[in-house]
Amino acid sequence: MSETTLVQYVGFESKALVREYTFNVRHAAEGPREFTLTITNEAFNCHRVRYQDAPDVCSLKLQRELVANANHPPNSHFRLSDAELEDYRTAHTHKPRNFFAARKAEQDF
Repeated sequence: MSETTLVQYVGFESKALVREYTFNVRHAAEGPREFTLTITNEAFNCHRVRYQDAPDVCSLKLQRELVANANHPPNSHFRLSDAELEDYRTAHTHKPRNFFAARKAEQDF
C-alpha cells in the first residue's frame, strides 16, 4: 500500500447470513473506491470472531489485498474465511498470566 492511500471504515450492515463491513479507499491520483468485506453470522455465533474485532479483521484483510494487487484489487467484495479468522484469533489471543510465576519473580528481588 502506498503512503498516499487512505483506508476509511464506513460501517457495517447486518444481513440474514452475514455482516457486511464497508470501507472507502482513496488514492491521491484517483477517486474513492468502495470495498465490502463479509463475515458469516455463524462465525460470530460460534465465537470464531468477536463483534468488536470484526472491523480490524476486515481492515487487515483489505490491506493485504491492496498490497498484493498494487492498490488495485480486481474485486471490491471479499469474504473472510474461517482460516483467516483463526489466524487473527491466534495472533491476538493473550496468554493467561501464570500467577505463581509472577509471584516467584517478585520474590527474587
